[in-house]
Amino acid sequence: MSGASAQITVPTWLTRSVGASEGAAAQQWLADLPTQVAGYLERWNLTLERVLDPGGSLSLIAYVHRDDLSPAVLKAGLVTPETAAEHAALSHWAGRGAVLLLDAVPAEGVLLLERLHGDIPLRSLAEAKAMLEATSLLHRLWGALPEGHPFPTLADRITETSDHLRERRTLPGAKEAGPLVTEALETAEGLAASASETYLLHGDFHHGNVLAADRAPWLAIDPRPLAGERAFDLARLVLDRADTLVGSPGVPAAVRRRIQQLSDALEVDRDRLRGWTLFRAVDLALRALAAGRREDAELYLEFAGAV
Repeated sequence: MSGASAQITVPTWLTRSVGASEGAAAQQWLADLPTQVAGYLERWNLTLERVLDPGGSLSLIAYVHRDDLSPAVLKAGLVTPETAAEHAALSHWAGRGAVLLLDAVPAEGVLLLERLHGDIPLRSLAEAKAMLEATSLLHRLWGALPEGHPFPTLADRITETSDHLRERRTLPGAKEAGPLVTEALETAEGLAASASETYLLHGDFHHGNVLAADRAPWLAIDPRPLAGERAFDLARLVLDRADTLVGSPGVPAAVRRRIQQLSDALEVDRDRLRGWTLFRAVDLALRALAAGRREDAELYLEFAGAV
């Protein structure tokens, strides 16, 4: 089933995620998505196997196979400042530590990707083993930026994220977090101004964005790449399985131990990692509030308070 004959159903999760946090242009993108995906099935001579449900929060993910019967993944994503350079990062890595890019139309957010084992994320491993694999993979992903690269800088990302935080701090449920939001904004401003290193970063590296593969044990997916310091990237990994740490006795001590362990494992400054972890925790919390996910928001705010 390819091209116009394919029946494309947009997952409810994607509709809710985009509808809760994006604007009118995103609504039009959702409306056009089935036609867009059907068009690329025909254009690239792909046969649809199934659309993954729930799939991504900003993208429709479809399992397909090519005309030579090799499996692949068709990803049609909403183009945002965070996602616009995904294809460029994947092209630069060329399969080294990340999923292989087979084809792309970047302006439309459409990527054809190597098929990984989507039902086996790194999160399926015990936490200690998962963290070991994750830090090993980050060593491979972090590298020098290509000449004339298209990636936004960390300063760009912080400016944009900080603007969103200021807008969202007025949301119902965010008022009590005012002091944390203020601290996060001030901390990020100071860290961004004093950064002394620049690498190509994944941007959204956590256990859910690492999948089992055939040509390597684990490969990263779904980058939101930028040029910046490693502590910012690592902070997202600190926040992985936040529910485990928040549910354990002695939460502040457990959070400090994780920060120390990851900073030691990747030779990243502990204090800078702590600061970026605070900022990213507050950002995730207010994103969750904006999307109506109050439990997630409370979880990340509690984590932020323990940092």
